[in-house]
Amino acid sequence: MSATITPDHTSRLDLDEPAPTTSTGRGWAFTGVAAGLASIVGIAASMQIDAVYSPDADGDPDAIVARLAELVPQILVFHTATMVSVVLLLVFAAGLRRRLADQLPSRSLLPDVAAAGLGLVAVAGLMGSGLTTEFVFGVSDPGNGLVPESAVFFNHWVGTIPWLWVGAGATGVAVAVSALRHGAVSRWLGWVGIVLGGLTLLLGISPLQYMAGMTGPVWLFVTALGLALGDRATRSRV
Repeated sequence: MSATITPDHTSRLDLDEPAPTTSTGRGWAFTGVAAGLASIVGIAASMQIDAVYSPDADGDPDAIVARLAELVPQILVFHTATMVSVVLLLVFAAGLRRRLADQLPSRSLLPDVAAAGLGLVAVAGLMGSGLTTEFVFGVSDPGNGLVPESAVFFNHWVGTIPWLWVGAGATGVAVAVSALRHGAVSRWLGWVGIVLGGLTLLLGISPLQYMAGMTGPVWLFVTALGLALGDRATRSRV
């Protein structure tokens, strides 16, 4: 008598069933909290580097250089805080992408958009602080050949480029869609993304683009803190 082999359907991988979510740590989220704090410090320090806007300077390049020499501590704080946030953002972006990918449909673009938006912020911070070393030494010793007009440009640079937080707005909106449509994170984080993320995105697109630097770091801090303290996601594969 020949044996009949019955297929074992219990061992078949059902591709229609969502893969179980693996439990991961929240260190990446706390990294985002630190990145948010560092970003807020960096933006605040940038606001204090105001030689070109000083009434005493009155558009005089030499006077602006003299004023910048008095602001070296603020420049150093700006540089350090901004670069710390740049490095930490890379970790948070990777963690956020994984967090969303664990909950969203496998072909969703939202995790990649969220990570890419923070990547844009990191690039803006890197570029925005990229001239500080050159000009800190330059304004400290103007006799070393510093062209005063270039220092004027430097002050405008640190007052604009690090404020380009439009990418965080895109990330905030991606998190909002993930939360409110798919239940990938807590709904309140979705509303934070709608309000702060949406405002950051609109400001970043508008001619008032530098104002995005006021709301973007706040969105980052609040969202990362919510994820770090434990959001309750409702898994949905709609």
